[in-house]
Amino acid sequence: MKQLTTVFAKWCSSIPFLLMSPLLFAQEASEEASSLNLRRGATDISGQVYDLHMLMFFICVGIAFVVFGVMFASMYLHRKSRGAKPANFHENVKVEIAWTVIPFLILIFMAVPAANTLIAMEDTSEPDMTVLVTGSQWKWHYKYMDSDVEFYSLLATQREQIENKFQKTDNYLLEVDRPLVIPTGKKVRFLITSDDVIHSWWVPDFAVKKDANPGFINESWAKVNEPGIYRGQCAELCGKDHGYMPVVVIAKEPAEFDKWMGEQEEIVRKAKEEEQRLLSMNMSMDELMKVGERVYNTTCAACHMPNGEGLPGVFPALKGSKMALEDQQGHIDIVLHGKSGTAMQAFSKMLSLKEIAAVVTYERNAWGNNTGDMVQAKDVNAVANGN
Repeated sequence: MKQLTTVFAKWCSSIPFLLMSPLLFAQEASEEASSLNLRRGATDISGQVYDLHMLMFFICVGIAFVVFGVMFASMYLHRKSRGAKPANFHENVKVEIAWTVIPFLILIFMAVPAANTLIAMEDTSEPDMTVLVTGSQWKWHYKYMDSDVEFYSLLATQREQIENKFQKTDNYLLEVDRPLVIPTGKKVRFLITSDDVIHSWWVPDFAVKKDANPGFINESWAKVNEPGIYRGQCAELCGKDHGYMPVVVIAKEPAEFDKWMGEQEEIVRKAKEEEQRLLSMNMSMDELMKVGERVYNTTCAACHMPNGEGLPGVFPALKGSKMALEDQQGHIDIVLHGKSGTAMQAFSKMLSLKEIAAVVTYERNAWGNNTGDMVQAKDVNAVANGN
């Protein structure tokens, strides 16, 4: 009896909380509404998509209100306890016409704004600039079609965060080393394709989500209204590192964008001059190993593992492999051109001659391989040119 009294007292003391909980829930719901609904986004198209979504939502709510209202009213007003007797009829032409015409008119009312939005989303005509977006396992390549500027965009989140050694940041797995930069107020067309498997380039704030299919080019576009940083990611399951393919786009004012583009074109020009200079000189073993380790950990370790032992049956080991120990030219060639039918992709566009020379040297001398081989930029250039 004493235990029952204690339980009853605790239940009574909880009544004020139970009465307040709906209010607390409503307050939390209003605070979190933006995370539960679609974003309005940063473009006019994303705003149209949001407005279309809300229109459809309220139409559905209205239909539910009418249907359930009639149903519950019928249940209440025509219940047996009030002496209601069910009608006995089979056909009613007016009712059948009504439940056919009314849904048809509702669908037409919904279809018109939906069609207008979809047509606007697909209209890539008369762009101010065009960017080629190429997905590959597991990174994005951006090329400005009216310029020599092109680069790869790689995940920049620290490996220690992924392995739970460091605290995760707010933009965990949504950081890249080189974001795509576009101007505000300009119509930017995206040509989206892939080097290997199907990827999907998705930026929610632009209302852009297009599959990147190998051998095909899909089109989309965005006209960003406000400067800012906009994040997205690959939205197609594309392999073991699918979750490590973020998209980051920075929108700059036109004058600021032009300044940035000029700086990038100057970097490209200097890089080409540097490659020509490297062809006539040799790097030391220490420099090759230092640069090679950095490149390997950034671009190769995800598949071949930091210890060079690979993943048995999936990615071959470099430690003690015949290629790394004997076939120097074949080693350079596979890094340059990749290997068809496998996950080994070509790095000729992603890495410079210096970086390829360094990473091949590193792979031939790390983990106990110790071949003593020193690959120089001129050796890589010779293989690239078929010499």
